[in-house]
Amino acid sequence: MFRQVASRLLTRSTTTTYSAGAAATIRRPFATDVSTDTSSGDSAFTEAWKKVAPNIDPPKTPIQFMEPRPPTPSSLPSKLTVNFVLPYAAELSKAEVDMVIVPATTGQMGILPGHVPTIAELKPGLLSVHEGNDVKKYFISSGFAFVHSNSYADILAVEAIPLDRIDPAQVQKGLSEFTQKLNSASTDLDKAEAQIGVDVHSALNAALTG
Repeated sequence: MFRQVASRLLTRSTTTTYSAGAAATIRRPFATDVSTDTSSGDSAFTEAWKKVAPNIDPPKTPIQFMEPRPPTPSSLPSKLTVNFVLPYAAELSKAEVDMVIVPATTGQMGILPGHVPTIAELKPGLLSVHEGNDVKKYFISSGFAFVHSNSYADILAVEAIPLDRIDPAQVQKGLSEFTQKLNSASTDLDKAEAQIGVDVHSALNAALTG
């Protein structure tokens, strides 16, 4: 029973119904590599589009904009390729570095070339990018880190700011204010909001002083 459920989870089947009434069942296995074969889903979409708007070229689907990842190397690479992306900017794009340390919810996690495939949820804390003697430090609010078997790492953060741009005095002020709010909070909502403020400012203070 468990194997049947696991098999269904690892290879999901989705049904997409288009406005023309055409339906296509697309089987897409979860994998590190991005397949360049888009015929399974795109062909059905194209056919449905032609029935609705035969005189207009169909738009490209998202998978057509995705680049295939390099295959997993046979030997351990010397560098880790990192993409560090925010909703409004790309801090790093295909940067080759020695190591990245991310603030996972389970603790600080170091990522080196050849790291096992991993998905890690990120919490407020210090993210550092190491390349030789150069270390770039960022404070991030939250996000996810996706580590692939081919020594690629994709780091997605909601907010990030270089550590040297943070004012320690403002961090201490904010920590003091939220601590006072937490002590005087009378409702569960006020307590929750104050606790978030204390946690974030405590993480900021630890990043600056650690």
